[in-house]
Amino acid sequence: MDCIYHAFRVRPEKLEKAILGAEAMGFGGLNLTVPLKEKALKLDFIKPDPLAKRIGAVNTIVFGKDGEIQGYNTDGLGARQALLDASVEIMGSRMVIAGAGGAARAVAFQLAADGADITVINRTEERAVELAKEISAAALPGKIRGTGLSGLKDLLRDADVLINTTTLGMYPNTDTAIATAEELHSGLTIFDIVYNPLETRLLREAKAAGAKTISGVLMLVYQGAEAFRLWTGVEPSVELMKKTVLEALQV
Repeated sequence: MDCIYHAFRVRPEKLEKAILGAEAMGFGGLNLTVPLKEKALKLDFIKPDPLAKRIGAVNTIVFGKDGEIQGYNTDGLGARQALLDASVEIMGSRMVIAGAGGAARAVAFQLAADGADITVINRTEERAVELAKEISAAALPGKIRGTGLSGLKDLLRDADVLINTTTLGMYPNTDTAIATAEELHSGLTIFDIVYNPLETRLLREAKAAGAKTISGVLMLVYQGAEAFRLWTGVEPSVELMKKTVLEALQV
């Protein structure tokens, strides 16, 4: 298959021009990351699928042969598969999701659909509460509520899984974390969707507490594999993708 995948830095105010320019140059599709996912959904020429529309964010764009520009969100599927790979039982698990942005929305919608018991925490409590209300209105099998960061320590005592969807710990601000080892415990699974660095401070704190850890590389690979299927119709080699990502991160 004669294809290349290339990264471009695009300012939010240039997103519309960037997408239309990529289409004009014959690109097959695009991935979008923070802070472009929610903004893309507001562009009237993008036709989101029902899941992306419900999530309120697009991370994958497909340029159709008929001229239609389609929007999808593969983040939730990527997170789900990363958890399953770590032998996490999603149904009924008490999960704390840190953040209320595009990635948090995708992950929360998917895990609520899979029956998890979710608490969304966010620095701006109103955003967490609003996200929880939206997901509750979708009448999914799981339970969900929203609150501010001040309740994190108490929530973690009874939680099974903590998922960080914020940019805390992301390069170059690698010395930050949503929680410390003293606030974690060995019964937790800590999933940090940040993948640069591969081992974030949160994951180091989790190991110090004896907790199970999941790297953001897995979500990156699995959401990317789904995007590849959408672009090409071909089933990718997930193991090859993992190897390539780890090499790119110089692990």
